Amino acid sequence: MARNAYGATLRVSITRKTLMNSNATRKQLLLLAVIVVSGVFYVGVGAVRNDNTSAPTTSVAATSTTAVVVTTTTPVLDLIGEDPASSEPCTIPMKALRPGTSGKNVLCLQQALVKNNYLEKVTGTYDVATQVAVTALQTKKDLFVDGIAGRETALALGIWPDENLLVVRTPPPAQGAKDSLGFLLSSVASTGASAPALPANSGSGRRLVFERAGQRVWAVDKNNEIIRSWLVSGSKYNNETPGTHQVYSRSEITTAWNGRAFLKKMVRWLKTAIGAIGFHQIPVHRSDNTVYQTEAELGTRLSGGCQRQAKLDADFLWSFAKIGTPVVVL
Repeated sequence: MARNAYGATLRVSITRKTLMNSNATRKQLLLLAVIVVSGVFYVGVGAVRNDNTSAPTTSVAATSTTAVVVTTTTPVLDLIGEDPASSEPCTIPMKALRPGTSGKNVLCLQQALVKNNYLEKVTGTYDVATQVAVTALQTKKDLFVDGIAGRETALALGIWPDENLLVVRTPPPAQGAKDSLGFLLSSVASTGASAPALPANSGSGRRLVFERAGQRVWAVDKNNEIIRSWLVSGSKYNNETPGTHQVYSRSEITTAWNGRAFLKKMVRWLKTAIGAIGFHQIPVHRSDNTVYQTEAELGTRLSGGCQRQAKLDADFLWSFAKIGTPVVVL
């Protein structure tokens, strides 16, 4: 009995143990399958999520139990600020840049100085290094040396705007045409409604208005009506000071500061360290009595400081601009 009972018990135990082992094996296999499926799902989801990020990712393809493929995605960085590969040329406004200033116009100046080997780095501030670089360029190019980046310096660097785009040329008037005060019009003059409009913020009352950018002068009456407007040839340099001035001196004929030219009907409105600046007729060489430029060239900056005019315009201004007449320079 005991043997049979023991034997029976043993057989039952073995049978139960076998069944338990079989169940455990099935559970282990099922658990392994779940792990494998979960791993594949995780890798797939991870790969999809990482496609939308800029961080490097590592993807594992579980196509078999023996082959593992590893790939690395290179991040695409965001471009901040200007494209460093951009080669678009820059220009500065038609005004001088001076030490102590900063901003995009100074950046433009510095980039041009670096390109031409006058400066080592761009800072955006007109610092001592920039001033030294500008002085070196002015010395090399035989320009007026002051360490200030004005028209001539900017032209030498290729960053000055195209001045012709700002000059308005009106059609030549009919032969014998006159302004509202009865003075004959030159080939570059106009009157009344046919004249270009007055610039903004150009004062009020009876006055002269000189716009440097457009190389144009307006004579305006007390009712703010345009009597006459004409082109001039102003200074190549930075010596025409903006603001409101007054005519303080006049001469029927005088000579240039260097003594080389005759200046007829000179109307002065600004004093400088080397001489007066004013409106006058196109100058004549003292040596041979030839003119410095033609009337057709008016509208181009050609002088050393004064504003050159056609003879008929100089005749008008001589009559209009008495001492004390306001001169608004823009």
